Amino acid sequence: MSEPLLEVTDLRVSFRTEEGLAPAVDGVSFTLDRGEVLGIVGESGSGKSVTMLSVMRLIVDPNAVFGGKILFKGRNLLEMSRGQIQRIRGAKIAMIFQDPMTSLNPVYRVGWQITEQIQAHAELTKRQARERALELLAGVGIPNPRARIDDYPHQFSGGMRQRVMVAMALSCSPELLIADEPTTALDVTIQAQILKLIKELRSESGSSVVLITHDMGVVADIADRVVVMYAGRIVEQGDKRDLFYDPQHPYTWGLLGSIARLDRPKGERLASIPGMPPSLINRPPGCHFQPRCVHRVERCSVEDPALTDKLGNGHVDACHLDASVKRRDRVLGSAPTGSS
Repeated sequence: MSEPLLEVTDLRVSFRTEEGLAPAVDGVSFTLDRGEVLGIVGESGSGKSVTMLSVMRLIVDPNAVFGGKILFKGRNLLEMSRGQIQRIRGAKIAMIFQDPMTSLNPVYRVGWQITEQIQAHAELTKRQARERALELLAGVGIPNPRARIDDYPHQFSGGMRQRVMVAMALSCSPELLIADEPTTALDVTIQAQILKLIKELRSESGSSVVLITHDMGVVADIADRVVVMYAGRIVEQGDKRDLFYDPQHPYTWGLLGSIARLDRPKGERLASIPGMPPSLINRPPGCHFQPRCVHRVERCSVEDPALTDKLGNGHVDACHLDASVKRRDRVLGSAPTGSS
């Protein structure tokens, strides 16, 4: 069996605060194979973005405390020097950020920003890098790229700025692409186009993709496997089809129940998860989700559940309930469209 492209083991990221240590990521472990798309889902504050910013080594807060391992092609990224990371970041591992307006420098033309990215990792002349930038802009669907390459970010729409970010991320054909909420605040047509670009990258270059999102519909469309995070921890992880058709954690049931679907009866309200995510400093005892879980039992409030494979198929979850009880209590219809 070949070595995973990315292997995260017991990753812990905490931040020192006046109130104490806040564990934003608490013992997260997963692998990513070459050519695979992994979806990481959860509410805001669940630790999704902090996990992948740690992979990029982009957390520079002096109050951050790290633990565990992040192996990329067998090398621990957390132990690399700044120079070593800079040679990998952008060339081997690239990231599409959630807000392109704040990720692009507003005082530089988009063409300059793309060519700088290219020349930082490839031995090309400025003219060659500019031609490559034009190819990339055309490839991501920017109309008339020769006329738009010298425009500033504010001259592009939100969808077009996100396309520019995709072009920058693809400029050096990375082996790993991290997409952090790449379709947030975009209309559905632009969302579909951005996801299509990510799919094309995977099929044409064999790149692996980590997709961070709160949108289960996007995950159903593009992912191979899914990691569900809550309060800094993984609460469920498995093959996409297994997770959509036979979810094992009540938090996952809530996420799936909140998806708008065409087969719902007219006028039926979407399900919601009661309560709010816990404070990272004062997390509840036992299962961190138990104060919001209508299926909790006495054990849930005193014993922290470990990730276990109760079904024996590699589909793990952190829940005390027996699989037969879960199937009895779960109230979900068929899996959403796109999960086949």
